[in-house]
Amino acid sequence: MKVKKNNFSKEDVMKKVKNFCKKLKKKYTMIFRNYPLLVFFVISVLFNSFLLRAITVHNFFYIKPLVMDLAMIFIISSLGFLFKSNKSRDRYFIFFSIFTSIVCVIHSIYYSYYDSFASISLLATSTFVVDVGDAVVEKVMRIQDFIYLWQPIFMFYVLYHIKKKNKKVNIMSRKFGFVNLSLTGCVLLGVGSALMSPTEWSRFGKMWNRESVASSFGIFAYQANDIIQSLEPKINNLFGHDKALRYVNDYYKKNSVNDSKNEYSDVFKGKNVIVIHAESLQTIALNREFEGKEVTPTLNRLSKEGAYFSNFYSEVGVGTSSDAEFTFSTSLMPSNNGTVFVNYFDRDYNTIQKMFKSNGYYTFSMHGNTGDFWNRATMHENMGYDKFYSKSSFKIDETIGLGISDKSFFKQVVPKIKKIKEKQNKPFYGTLITLTNHTPWSDLKLMDEFPTTWTVDIDGQNVTRDYINGTTLGDYFRSVHYSDQALEQFINDMDESGLLDDTVIVIYGDHDARISKKYYNTLYNYDPYTDKVKQEGEDGYVDYNDYMYQLDKKVPFIIWSKDKKVQKQIDSVSGMIDVLPTLSNMFGVGTNKYQLGHDLFSVKDNTIVFTDGSYVTDKIYYDGQSGEIYSIKGDTTSEDEVSKKVEYADDLIKVSNDIITYDLIKEMNSSKKNS
Repeated sequence: MKVKKNNFSKEDVMKKVKNFCKKLKKKYTMIFRNYPLLVFFVISVLFNSFLLRAITVHNFFYIKPLVMDLAMIFIISSLGFLFKSNKSRDRYFIFFSIFTSIVCVIHSIYYSYYDSFASISLLATSTFVVDVGDAVVEKVMRIQDFIYLWQPIFMFYVLYHIKKKNKKVNIMSRKFGFVNLSLTGCVLLGVGSALMSPTEWSRFGKMWNRESVASSFGIFAYQANDIIQSLEPKINNLFGHDKALRYVNDYYKKNSVNDSKNEYSDVFKGKNVIVIHAESLQTIALNREFEGKEVTPTLNRLSKEGAYFSNFYSEVGVGTSSDAEFTFSTSLMPSNNGTVFVNYFDRDYNTIQKMFKSNGYYTFSMHGNTGDFWNRATMHENMGYDKFYSKSSFKIDETIGLGISDKSFFKQVVPKIKKIKEKQNKPFYGTLITLTNHTPWSDLKLMDEFPTTWTVDIDGQNVTRDYINGTTLGDYFRSVHYSDQALEQFINDMDESGLLDDTVIVIYGDHDARISKKYYNTLYNYDPYTDKVKQEGEDGYVDYNDYMYQLDKKVPFIIWSKDKKVQKQIDSVSGMIDVLPTLSNMFGVGTNKYQLGHDLFSVKDNTIVFTDGSYVTDKIYYDGQSGEIYSIKGDTTSEDEVSKKVEYADDLIKVSNDIITYDLIKEMNSSKKNS
């Protein structure tokens, strides 16, 4: 018996493919013809996603995010066919038109300030927008941020004009619409996924570099992943806990905390401590003059008389000011999923405040804003402060920007510190959080007329140019000058009260000023003789690139005492994560066994890691998104060295995030006690 073989010729195959395509076309045509609103929805939402990426990350011609966005749009569209009535289906597409447009607006506004994309977890901090509303409106929001709202407006317009002609979708086409649109979406997801590299998948899973994820996977895949990861804190006991615990324990076994002594160990043992958390204080303001006048004469003096870390970075995430406090106090990285002060306030942390407290210190914090701002009242108690003095503790007799002026704040602070000293009769550790230097720096009426002009001699005549006067950067320098005056007043008042003799002053900038790159370009390339900004190719032109802009985000870190016991400038790279190990050694209050930073007087080859996976050393700046390397001093570095640093950065971020997410310090401390 002969077996019949099925032999298909090339023509037969092509014929079958053509027939299949015709049937598919017929079915899709039926859907789109019956429901033209769907066509407009798919095209318009896809265009908005493309527009957002074009304006933010500038990847105009990337096929991967387009494929992924289209896949997600098809899946979203398919769900509309679960509704039987045209009215319900119309409402569904109108709702998602509004929703996706608002998502684009939020991301556009957020990106203009943070150079990253927003997270659903930030909704928990949305109440803070009221307090910084002026800053958002004046310095962050742009007209172009609202361009995405065209889409729902035109959806309403299209719906209005096709309503009379709209045909009821039959049962078969509705079923087909759901099944095949969702199937098409899944196929596109598969295609898009296949196009991704292992590095891109790694970033997608970790979500450390949100810009990179949105750039590769599209805004809707990013948003879906963000929502899933934002729920992680709620379900962390169900998934991943044991694995995270093993990973963190292994890390500390391999990287045991070094508590070796150096020449500055115990140098300030028993001394009082005042930490000044200086709002938006950036190193670029120090040692800078305009018209022969210093922007920061007080800080300049303190930096020369104390320990000054000139190459110091803040390492903040979305929690900005609160992140700076957290990293300063714990030697952990900020969370990449929300803000620690808001989303993880109920975890156990080993903090610098608890270390001083265990050594007999009274601990307190003072801030001229409300206690619920960044959830400070709750978090400060958890961190180990004995008392938090908030807005209600001060007479608001002079306001600048967000609240009480720095001069009024510092004036009222000194009597409170004196009373604490007398009442407690023990050494104290206090944190003072300033307000005045917060963006938008538009409330300048109480500040001196500090010049940001440039006077030159032209043909024997003194001509004063505006330079950066009246610009955002000019207003910033003027604000910093005012804050510097307030600091001088504080130190003098502390001295007159007798408190300064036995007190060490620690000053740090919480984060950079978030000022646009264009203003820095003017600062470096302005020619007062022509009254123009130099262009590329002209003599003296400084190519102020994106890397120089990132490197200019350094903030000051100064440790000063009246007796000038430690006078040293440290120019090697350092960061907020290194503060706890450095201070705890200088004051002899012990070692935090879960610190991730280093004592800056002991470390030789430091690497400062940022929450997006970027890092900086004394030699290079590594961009965590692009993988590009910028040589700081013209030095070269091997691929192997870069790979090791990338691995180190990934480990640091993962360990810190696992500790925070799964509350591992509480568990590890408990197991140590029981063992």
